[in-house]
Amino acid sequence: MRPHADHEDRPARITRHNGRSRPRPWRRARVVTAGAAAVLGVGGLLTAGTSGAGAAAQPAVAGATGNPYERGPDPTESSIEAPRGPYAVSETSVPALGVTGFGGGTIHYPTSTADGTFGAVAIAPGYASLQSSIAWLGPRLASQGFVVFTIDTRTTLDQPASRGAQLLAALDFLTRRSSVRNRIDSGRLGVMGHSMGGGGSLEAAKDRPSLQAAIPLTGWNLDKTWPEIRVPTLLIGADGDTIAPVATHSQLFYQSLPSTLDRAYLELNNATHFTPNRPDTTIAKYSVSWLKRFIDNDTRYEQFLCPLPRPSRTIEEYRGNCPHTS
Repeated sequence: MRPHADHEDRPARITRHNGRSRPRPWRRARVVTAGAAAVLGVGGLLTAGTSGAGAAAQPAVAGATGNPYERGPDPTESSIEAPRGPYAVSETSVPALGVTGFGGGTIHYPTSTADGTFGAVAIAPGYASLQSSIAWLGPRLASQGFVVFTIDTRTTLDQPASRGAQLLAALDFLTRRSSVRNRIDSGRLGVMGHSMGGGGSLEAAKDRPSLQAAIPLTGWNLDKTWPEIRVPTLLIGADGDTIAPVATHSQLFYQSLPSTLDRAYLELNNATHFTPNRPDTTIAKYSVSWLKRFIDNDTRYEQFLCPLPRPSRTIEEYRGNCPHTS
């Protein structure tokens, strides 16, 4: 997604008339024949297992013919807040000894291949942490129709610049050498990370502008300005963060991004620096919406990003611009 200049950023507390972005042609016809629907429904049903236990079975419907990247049924508030999405999920471990440039990890991916290839996301943990600290995001995002790589860093003390390089190395491994590479569309990739891993996701976005999305979670970085980033970026901070306070981290990162960029700042209410280390509905809801909108070009998810979310029991503040539709 390239920068644009037709929306003004302002806090969510300010009433604005923005309307819905212009729909793309692929939002119209979403017709699937009965036979195809039957095949896709069987192929995409969420089954009980390590990653799908306790979730209701739902069919994973193919995308509209106008948008070849659209995956899954029409979203609802409840579907993006659910612990599991419409896809059954499998996983495979990647040992550190088998890779270079990062510390190994776990790949989570939709089990069915009926819907074709998927976009992919690499996620890095924070300082002194292992992939287990962000493991919940793997199956949760994968079940919505992504290949997700939760990684370990080479050492737990690696700084943000190193973590950014490792995220990119993980994406390269995922798309070129991994056992699931044929399930991935290598042109639709994103990065996420917690704390220094979040700072690393900014580094990765700066170094590889071809990425489609970046989501730093309570990000930490000594570099506070990111005017060179061209990747749609959602920054998630926490009002009670004393390690990476929003006033000196996430808010500054957001403010430094180009005003013409698809960007947003979500400040969690009653949250801490470590809120992203455990399942959180608000983080998942807006991460799914951001990744779907920008990695999959799926405008069905704009309804959760525009009008801008209002302050609530879980949202202290939300700033941003409605996604640009060309």
